[in-house]
Amino acid sequence: MAELFLENDGKMKLEKTLKKQKKRRSFRIRNTVRRTGRYRLSVYRSNNHIYAQLIDDTAGATLVSASTQDKSIAGEIKNGGNIAAAEKVGKLIGERAVEKGIKEVAFDRGPYRYHGRVAALADSARQAGLDF
Repeated sequence: MAELFLENDGKMKLEKTLKKQKKRRSFRIRNTVRRTGRYRLSVYRSNNHIYAQLIDDTAGATLVSASTQDKSIAGEIKNGGNIAAAEKVGKLIGERAVEKGIKEVAFDRGPYRYHGRVAALADSARQAGLDF
């Protein structure tokens, strides 16, 4: 019985440590992005969806947003958690930003690696006209 408590305690400590590392990584990236003085293209990904938004840090306001849950994209895709969906979201956020007159942004990948869905979103946003 005592072994059970030790295993669970070790698991909880590991989860806590990983959560702290993820938060620290996110803050580090966000602070380097904020120093550029550009609008921030922030990305959040869950297992089922991916979200992107352009944020003005000086005003603390979201200027443009897009996600796999938008009505314009939701009918075209079956699964919102794959690379094809991320490419569509990147294209949509790029088009919406260019319509608002925003071309230069800083990419905030958060705690995620620049790989897979995050990289696909960034590449399609670049192709849509954003510069970062």
